[in-house]
Amino acid sequence: MAAALVRPANNRMIAGVCAGLARRFGTSPATMRVIFVLSCLLPGPQFLVYLALWVLLPAEGKGRDAAAW
Repeated sequence: MAAALVRPANNRMIAGVCAGLARRFGTSPATMRVIFVLSCLLPGPQFLVYLALWVLLPAEGKGRDAAAW
């Protein structure tokens, strides 16, 4: 079973979005950050998606049920 999609309390740089996505998809946080930075060079709403995930993803251990994600 894959890890829950939450923003972890450790391995954060800004909001923990890349670290949470890396944990969910089984890659390293550094790899996910490089992918995100490279994707920002392409046209599209990448930064807005990052902000939305920052708001919508629950933080690890904040009492919300992370298993529902």
